[in-house]
Amino acid sequence: MKYQYLAFAATTFLSTVVAFPKFSPDQLKAYYGHSKKSAEAEACPFAAQRREAEAEAEPGCPFSKLKKRVSKFVAQEQLIDVTGQYSFIPPNFEAGDQRGPCPGLNALANHGYLPHNGVADLQTIIKATNEAYGMSLDLGGFLAVYGTVFDGNPLSTSPGYSIGGPTDASQNILNGLGLLGTPSGLSGSHNKYESDVSATRADLYVTGNNFEVVRDRFIDYYYAIPENTPAPEQYTALAPFHQQRFDESVNENPYFFYSPFSGILVSPAAYSFPPRMMANHSEEYPDGYLDRQTFASFFGVTGDNKDNFVVKQGWERIPDNWYKRPIDDEFSIPDFLLDVVEHASYYPRLLSIGGNTGKVNTFTPIDLGNLTGGVFNAATLLEGNNLECFVLQSIMAAAPDALGSLFTDVQKALTPLSDKITQLLANEACPQLQSVNSQLFEQYPGYTEAYGSYAGLSKGTPSGLVEGVTGVVGGLLRSDN
Repeated sequence: MKYQYLAFAATTFLSTVVAFPKFSPDQLKAYYGHSKKSAEAEACPFAAQRREAEAEAEPGCPFSKLKKRVSKFVAQEQLIDVTGQYSFIPPNFEAGDQRGPCPGLNALANHGYLPHNGVADLQTIIKATNEAYGMSLDLGGFLAVYGTVFDGNPLSTSPGYSIGGPTDASQNILNGLGLLGTPSGLSGSHNKYESDVSATRADLYVTGNNFEVVRDRFIDYYYAIPENTPAPEQYTALAPFHQQRFDESVNENPYFFYSPFSGILVSPAAYSFPPRMMANHSEEYPDGYLDRQTFASFFGVTGDNKDNFVVKQGWERIPDNWYKRPIDDEFSIPDFLLDVVEHASYYPRLLSIGGNTGKVNTFTPIDLGNLTGGVFNAATLLEGNNLECFVLQSIMAAAPDALGSLFTDVQKALTPLSDKITQLLANEACPQLQSVNSQLFEQYPGYTEAYGSYAGLSKGTPSGLVEGVTGVVGGLLRSDN
């Protein structure tokens, strides 16, 4: 399949990029080949075709002829049940139901694939995202474990987290010794999980609310989705929109901060996951097609044009007659990393770690070599499995400082995450990252300042802040909760 935007980007990269140098076609092509599970290549019946396609790729467009396995649509396997016990039931915020910044999780709670109150244990989250969306167990497992460690309580006998903000209901599964205070939930996970540069949510320090859909931002996304186009090409076409959102954060948010995980890895999910896991599948579109009304349903929006859109916060809904990804083509960590790299190939700044320094348009990148003690650098980040190694190892290197005020025994709290990362990297030859120089982050107020110190929340302490936690790791409750 030909990626017209990528073909253009590969020949028109910025000649100078402050944080990251120009990515060569060879780098991108090599990373693509590696990420497509190269360790399994010989066992894969399509390995020869893939190598053929790689050899034929145009010099200026490394993805131009790289072909994936042809998807096969099997209706009875892919239809998602939204009847009976899985019928849509909107949240009852007065009763304490939680919904947050992830529309996919919100929809699962509204349909009973997750508990309706929005507080779920780890295994339920992994099972639901796999069965309903076709998210692979490696990606779903990692995200669920990470969310539990940073936003919930991994020390519980039934570890899990709230998909919204802090709630008394989380005590049902988040009991256990060693936790200081109340788990923040996803809505309170800024710079740990949730990040600036959201596609449909606002930057926290601009509005004080990072979990509700902003109507104007939804409209921008809605019209950025090309119609009558297969989902993979729809994702490619979203690259300029992705860059637009990044530039808006630089131009409008003096506290904009883009971290190695929540920025580099989680933020792109807002652009990747809708076409990859919310697209409907059919005989005509076996790789999926995200029509705009399906997109609106998954974001809790009714109406069919910008003049009559109505946003119902937390009412994300799986449409009727909706078919998920093919069973044998689940969306995995390598698939997602390919998406991250593809948009960055157009706009290398999307792989820049850094932020504004207290004023808008002051984005100051961090040198990757200085951050990692020379273990990784920008020139080699896309070699082999370095991107995956860097992101996962940097999480573990920085986690003790990030969690130090949340648990009495940080190492014990980190055990589920360290075990999961060890599993994911078991067969990878990673450069060994021992530590991350997190002092380099101190120049960014978006990293150092707590919610309440920002002018947007200066009219008193907001309810739902996790007491005793430094930095931007608190959580907000909905005003009507």
